[in-house]
Amino acid sequence: MDILMVASECAPFAKTGGLGDVVGALPGALAPLGLRARVVLPAYPGLFPLLPGGTELARLGGLPGGEARIVAAEAEGVPLLLLDMPQLFDRAGTLYQDEQSQDFGDNHLRFGALAQAAARICMGEIEGYQPNILHAHDWQAALAPVYLKMAGRDLPRSVVTIHNIAFQGRYSPDTMGPLGLNPDWFHPEGLEYHGDLSFLKAGLAFCDRITTVSPTYAQEILTPEFGMGLEGLLRARSSVLSGLLNGIDMEVWDPAGDTALPRAYDARSLKRRAENRAEICTRLGLDPEGDGPLFCVVSRLTSQKGLDALLGAVPHLVERGAQLAVLGSGEPGLEHGFRQAAEAHPGRVGCFIGYDEALSHLLQGGSDAILIPSRFEPCGLTQLYGLRYGTLPVVARTGGLADTVIDANVAALAAEVATGFVFDDVSADGLSRAIDRVVDLYATPRLWQKLQRAAMRHPVGWESSAQGYADLYAQLTP
Repeated sequence: MDILMVASECAPFAKTGGLGDVVGALPGALAPLGLRARVVLPAYPGLFPLLPGGTELARLGGLPGGEARIVAAEAEGVPLLLLDMPQLFDRAGTLYQDEQSQDFGDNHLRFGALAQAAARICMGEIEGYQPNILHAHDWQAALAPVYLKMAGRDLPRSVVTIHNIAFQGRYSPDTMGPLGLNPDWFHPEGLEYHGDLSFLKAGLAFCDRITTVSPTYAQEILTPEFGMGLEGLLRARSSVLSGLLNGIDMEVWDPAGDTALPRAYDARSLKRRAENRAEICTRLGLDPEGDGPLFCVVSRLTSQKGLDALLGAVPHLVERGAQLAVLGSGEPGLEHGFRQAAEAHPGRVGCFIGYDEALSHLLQGGSDAILIPSRFEPCGLTQLYGLRYGTLPVVARTGGLADTVIDANVAALAAEVATGFVFDDVSADGLSRAIDRVVDLYATPRLWQKLQRAAMRHPVGWESSAQGYADLYAQLTP
């Protein structure tokens, strides 16, 4: 079976978050099950080196924004179909924003072209290639099933995966014409969303199956609290909605072979983690003699992630004798707040504003616990990395966090199945109480190491979810 995936991100080539990690890992996870997956991805500047050695498979005219080439290339084990369209993708900045951190004004054309290119590949634009399934990821790809339906095509069957429903690709109705969308479909049961065009809503309305990235999140988005205005549509289509947990790349994230760590380790050699903790202290100016737990944060610094609550809990964390290492960037107020916290608590709080992949591995490999107090979290990957590395996750009870971490309550501790700490109140007080639980348990090293080993045994790879996708695809194929 051939699967055509379409996405705006694919690790390690183009990534801003978990979407890229998932799209980069899923083709390899599906391969042992006999499924051949290719990824349609924009040829951003970072991918230009792959173009000369690739194979041009098609030229597509009439896309939103003009003409493009489809170039096949394989790198890092991922089969890519690159949308070579420099007029839309050869530009400075990030994947979605310019150098002033403003969204590109033509993002509707950029990702409309990506979606239409994928739909046209499904309709035979590449000689000898006919995918059985079109799998679109998030709003940037969500128009692909719409273009298929506009062409009167029922095959291939289509799947849209919601990685974060908060991002919907909402644009003025004036964009309908340049995108080549049927104006008769601009109504509340179709493409229209409160007077605008919504890429994500359109895809959810016209695809054959909807998935999201955890079972709990699949239920949460049926409610007004989490559905971000799309809960009515999702309730109407709940019979085709399912949640499949994300996994992680077990080779990239492996404490026994991670070259970003000064000292590799496994569940039988946890004492080696001390060298990694010492390196964190050196990098972030923390006191190496601290004897309380070292908490870390690896995250976008946003209120969605609950990091305003963490700022409020920092004085309590320090008072309890713990330390905090923060890696991330995001809302200016939160960036400033964590810088101030580091200045106010020298040796106890350290922060790196920005992103550093190697440092993220080091924080997982040397910290004692990772704080993830998200107000909503479709799946989350950092808690999975924490489990893999024995860095106990401290998570809010929401979405995939609730699905992947077993709280260290009395029963779970007695059964030796606890893998972290789960709490309900995302506030400074609620997080302070969770921090208290961590500090108290950390004071019993034998019990703490039992938790670490249980966490490291917890399945976090792609095997189960890949089989779930395979079963879903099989249900859709005639």
